Amino acid sequence: MDTEAIRLFVLASEKLNISAAGRELGMAPAVASAKLAKLEKALGADLLRRSTRKVALSLEGAEFLPYAREILAQENAAYAALGRGNVTATGTLRFTAPSTFAQLYIAPTLPEFLALHPGISLDLRLTDMEFDLIQGSFDLALRNSALPDSSLKGRKLADDMRILCASPEYLSQYGTPTHPGELAAHQLIAFKEQSSIRLLGRDNNTGQFNPRQASCRLIVDDGLSQKIATVAGAGISMNSLWSVYRELDDGSLVRVLPDYWVDDQAALWLVYPKSNVLTAKVRIFIDFLLEKIGDTPAWVNA
Repeated sequence: MDTEAIRLFVLASEKLNISAAGRELGMAPAVASAKLAKLEKALGADLLRRSTRKVALSLEGAEFLPYAREILAQENAAYAALGRGNVTATGTLRFTAPSTFAQLYIAPTLPEFLALHPGISLDLRLTDMEFDLIQGSFDLALRNSALPDSSLKGRKLADDMRILCASPEYLSQYGTPTHPGELAAHQLIAFKEQSSIRLLGRDNNTGQFNPRQASCRLIVDDGLSQKIATVAGAGISMNSLWSVYRELDDGSLVRVLPDYWVDDQAALWLVYPKSNVLTAKVRIFIDFLLEKIGDTPAWVNA
């Protein structure tokens, strides 16, 4: 298979412009169009839909794109193993992360990263909804959970301690629970789903954070909105310490049941598909985030 044509296809899918992709690779527009047409004929599928005004990925092209990127990554890795080829960090890195964490800790560092690595462009999807990395053609993702998916590999960025908290006004009006069993009498704010979460206390005491057994009139799918609602007095919610440590410090939030913590293995993981070669651009971005966030997280001593 012609890897130069595959490289042209990947670049054209990012720019949505065949001529511009061809020029970047040193090809005249007619040569680029002919090379893509030859690749499509060899594959038996139209990868790009062309019109007089625009270019778009076809369904077949979207399905082929992650495999095309993998072919190029494997080629670069093979050359690198022989001490040859272009192994500098270039190209577009597709990255997805939870929106609240990205706003607080990743977005402020991006100008420095882009200045350090002018050959890399970032295509970010910042949302609390989890994307499928392979189907979405993502190079890297940040996940704040355990890592059960056997198709993924990852590097731990930091611990993700989660706690219960509420505003002083809410606790003044409704009282402060002293045991997990008392949560059933409170207004709880649930994030995404209402599944029960096990709490482990000192001396191995246990309990549950279970919105299904309480008055849960507020369900959210965004971490920042949940924190804002909690500060406003809507109820008791479970939050990552990295999200609320400043509010705990200034007193706008109070930790509830401080002798209990969430009993799971959740952490902040930088993950990528297991089948993918770890390309230079991904490795550099991982190292950058580990340096800026993972070495000394701002919330560890909160």
